[in-house]
Amino acid sequence: MNTDQWRKSSYSGPEQGNCLEWEPEYAAAEGTVPVRDSKMTGGQVLMVSTEAWSAFVGFARTEV
Repeated sequence: MNTDQWRKSSYSGPEQGNCLEWEPEYAAAEGTVPVRDSKMTGGQVLMVSTEAWSAFVGFARTEV
């Protein structure tokens, strides 16, 4: 996994609070989305299906 490709939420503020990052190039190539805590970049990575990720993002957009 190329760690240079992690993307942070566009809603992430300058204080870098509670944010998630995901790796879109890996997701596109493998069909599984890696997600991690932006404050703990060396920590564990949660792998979710593209369907689950899409549902999560859709829900988050409606709640903002």
